[in-house]
Amino acid sequence: TRVYLGIGSNLGERAETIRAALRLLAARVGEIIAVSSLYETEPWGLTDQPRFLNAVCALETALEPQELLATLKEIEVTLGRVPTVRYGPRVLDLDILLYDDLQLDTPELTIPHAGMLTRSTVLVPLAEIAPLVRHPRTARTIREHLADLGPTPDVAPYPPGLPPKAVAKGGLGQPSRC
Repeated sequence: TRVYLGIGSNLGERAETIRAALRLLAARVGEIIAVSSLYETEPWGLTDQPRFLNAVCALETALEPQELLATLKEIEVTLGRVPTVRYGPRVLDLDILLYDDLQLDTPELTIPHAGMLTRSTVLVPLAEIAPLVRHPRTARTIREHLADLGPTPDVAPYPPGLPPKAVAKGGLGQPSRC
């Protein structure tokens, strides 16, 4: 079964964590068919946290969806993920984006990934490796969904990544008056 996984990291050695995750995915999930470039992205949801590195990979797996989810959670823990707030900082985040053309809605798992069509952090790397794949719910291509988003200034190839964030005047390093 062809699956597409989102991979993200915003704590520690982000690029090395993603490389380590890919090694574990190859060992525990199945044959890796394609891997996108790395992209530096602004955080989504909870925005007051470090930027992410994101990628997408395509694999062939024999694991059923629930088995795949459990294996992804094990890999996250193996590489140092600890429970935190929803959308908060994390060493590693592995998400099932697409599982062939399966549509699944359970309390534990939604396939296709519920938020993928609104997130440039997912669609930019996914469109790089699978532009003509059709979303099972919409029957439209990933390329078409990415085009719907318009400009994506919050996503940049890494390296070099996004430009440095501007420091607000009177912020760190600026004298303040009492």
